[in-house]
Amino acid sequence: MIPFLDLYKINQRFEDEFKAKFTSFLDSGYYVLGKNVTAFEKEYAAYCGVTHCIGVGNGLDALRLILEGYIILGDLNKGDEVLVASNTYIATVLAIKQAGLIPVLVESERNTFNFNLEQLEASISEKSKAIMPVHLYGQLSPMKEILNFAKSYNLLVIEDAAQAHGASNNEGNYAGNLGDAAGFSFYPTKNLGALGDAGAVTTNNSELAVVVKKLRNYGSSSKYVNEYVGINSRLDEVQAAFLRIKLPLLDQDNNRRVEIAKKYLSGIKNEKIKLPNFNNSKDHVFHQFVIQVAERQQFIEHLKTNNIGTLIHYPIPPHQQEALSEYKNLLFPITESIHKEVVSIPISPILTDNDVIFIISVLNSYN
Repeated sequence: MIPFLDLYKINQRFEDEFKAKFTSFLDSGYYVLGKNVTAFEKEYAAYCGVTHCIGVGNGLDALRLILEGYIILGDLNKGDEVLVASNTYIATVLAIKQAGLIPVLVESERNTFNFNLEQLEASISEKSKAIMPVHLYGQLSPMKEILNFAKSYNLLVIEDAAQAHGASNNEGNYAGNLGDAAGFSFYPTKNLGALGDAGAVTTNNSELAVVVKKLRNYGSSSKYVNEYVGINSRLDEVQAAFLRIKLPLLDQDNNRRVEIAKKYLSGIKNEKIKLPNFNNSKDHVFHQFVIQVAERQQFIEHLKTNNIGTLIHYPIPPHQQEALSEYKNLLFPITESIHKEVVSIPISPILTDNDVIFIISVLNSYN
């Protein structure tokens, strides 16, 4: 059996270090916002090439706190519109709504699963104050075009980088350092995954960093002194310790993901399967390897019969979710088509070459 994702094997590589770090944590007697959080923030900021990293509870909170920070700074106001791709995980949209802003969904582009740039232009209004590109499945959004667009309309650019740890553009700038600020998730399934919920904000804006650091801790500037209506969303000290162990191996793991993706792209020869776009640059770290198949359920059953796990990212687009009923009358035909056809196949750094060869053979035998 080749599971879709074997988190146990991924983390087993670090087991001895995890145990040693956890013992050190117990011995320290310091459990919240301790030395490991501070150290990880410094290390991850350096990795992304930014001046500030603020550890938070999860990726959703990271995006929300960025937006709330900009409201406090006066760069955004409640009721402002934020442009966001219609093809994303619901957390992106929830963060905008929870900050008191209005998500404006923009149709996607079929080949990249990302913003349709023409539709982006058509979606702008006088209320538009920010744009939130999503680096979906580990591939950077078309940031050059988005940044030019944002500059033309004086929009903030906030990256949803939850799936793109380590992706970089042609200039060598990393996800998290491509816009005004970025939100990361370190959910266990991510390319850099904790052993529980965790997230971070990255930015070069010192004022924003100060505000977000307060907002994550009840809006507190010092113990029992609260400047803002904040929340409790602090990166856990244990998770920070584990992330520090895994961070040095991130590039190596990403390289293995790309190596597997290249094997898939060159080896899968089946006209019923549409493969993802990849231009051999470093802008894709293959958090997921997402293909499109018209008869999806039949295809999934074929893989299941051959003991290969799959997952669907994502079966229901945000505008069709009951939680976002205000969007239910909107039509995004490309997004809807994508959500009906996408299937993710196994891709992780612990897959063996034999696993990959077998998966390719099973996909090529599908008819």
